[in-house]
Amino acid sequence: MPESGAPKANFRTIALIVGAAMFMEQLDGTVLATALPSMAHELGVSAPSLSIALTSYLISLAIFIPVSGRIADRFGARTVFRTAIVIFLLGSISCANAPNVTFLVVARFFEGVGGALMMPVGRLVLMRNVEKRDLIQATSWVLIPAVVGPILGPPIGGFFVTYLNWRWIFYINLPIGILGIVLVSMFIANTRGDVPEKTDYKGIFLSSLSLGLFLFGFELISHEGLLAVALGFLGVGGLCGGLYIRHARTAKDPILDISLMKIPTFGTSVIAGAITRLTQGAHPYLLPLMMQLGFGLSAAQSGLMTLATALGSIAAKPVAPFLLRRFGFRDTLMVNGFFASAGYAVCGLFRPGWPMPVMFLIMVCSGFFMSLQFTGFNTIAYDEVSQQRMGPATSFYTTFQQLMLSMGICAGAAALQGAMVLRGHHAPQFPDFTAAFWTVAAVSLTATFWNRRFSHEAGTEISGHTPRTFSTRQVIKEPRGLNS
Repeated sequence: MPESGAPKANFRTIALIVGAAMFMEQLDGTVLATALPSMAHELGVSAPSLSIALTSYLISLAIFIPVSGRIADRFGARTVFRTAIVIFLLGSISCANAPNVTFLVVARFFEGVGGALMMPVGRLVLMRNVEKRDLIQATSWVLIPAVVGPILGPPIGGFFVTYLNWRWIFYINLPIGILGIVLVSMFIANTRGDVPEKTDYKGIFLSSLSLGLFLFGFELISHEGLLAVALGFLGVGGLCGGLYIRHARTAKDPILDISLMKIPTFGTSVIAGAITRLTQGAHPYLLPLMMQLGFGLSAAQSGLMTLATALGSIAAKPVAPFLLRRFGFRDTLMVNGFFASAGYAVCGLFRPGWPMPVMFLIMVCSGFFMSLQFTGFNTIAYDEVSQQRMGPATSFYTTFQQLMLSMGICAGAAALQGAMVLRGHHAPQFPDFTAAFWTVAAVSLTATFWNRRFSHEAGTEISGHTPRTFSTRQVIKEPRGLNS
């Protein structure tokens, strides 16, 4: 329940506040990747060895995302969200002043604590402060900055590294974060949830260890000569994951509540969304690589080309509520899922003879369809989740979202490397990129089978869609699976 005198705000205001925090978090990661060579040179190490700065951030996410919902329920969503931004800013300042690699790695881990709390708690803020009838539009507004962040990262990072210094890439978080702290204090209610009497320490240990090893293993797959080590991490991570699942089935209040998967719309959205996110994670890796290695574009030019997907995402914002109201979640996700996968598959056919405007337009369409797809997934997931379980649900959903996006990068890298090996190429060629794009697009297309599991009346309260079969009688929605 919100505190007395809690601030009231338009759902667009709340969505943009949450989206701005996610924009800052997403921008930070992609900007850092662009600046790694320059950072490595100044710190006196090789660029590959500096990738540990990226990995330490991912490990921090894996450890703290699962507990974020419980922390928000205990101390209040506004308090935790605002604190998360402060932690992220302090971590950013520490990174900007890092004198050596060790200091940078520790600072990135600390920064990751803020990022781990911002993502799921930001989603929780949205779900608890926005009416169901406004949820589709609010989710669309949130997705815009979250999608634009990774797209703007490369050109912004290239600008700062070229004309200023790599340390400035961390300072750009300051104005966004300070504004976010002020707006959160003004417009976000400090809602709380039920807190279990006993903390699930065993679950926290097993889930954090499993997710951390998984993310670290996925990261190492792309490093030459470390495949055996990566597989070892993945194997131990899988074992810990199995032990956690066994523990969660008997624990009273597990840190990651797998019983949420019994809720029809939530479970289906998690699985279908996870499959689709493999493609979404691979796209930002494959497309800039093809633009730079295949077409010979600079990092800045490649970044400007990939702005097309951000424009497509923005264009989907006003269209999503209309389509979902007209066709419902089930039919929209099934049909749009095909076009979203096809858009990425077409990107694999790009060649030097293609006009740049045509490729730009195709990427706009790809961004449009994929943004619409995730608007649907991110909204329908919480249709049947009660307010009491909203905290655990957002932690669970965000954990798997981050895991699958990381897996997507590895899936794209593995598909590209596999195509190169089969063709005997030492450097990626256009046919290799085609094979990689088609592989991840094919994986994404299999989500259609899961989208069929949504009922025709799923999300009718959110979208306003009225299934034809129910036109002669009133539909009374009851949460399903909450007590199963």
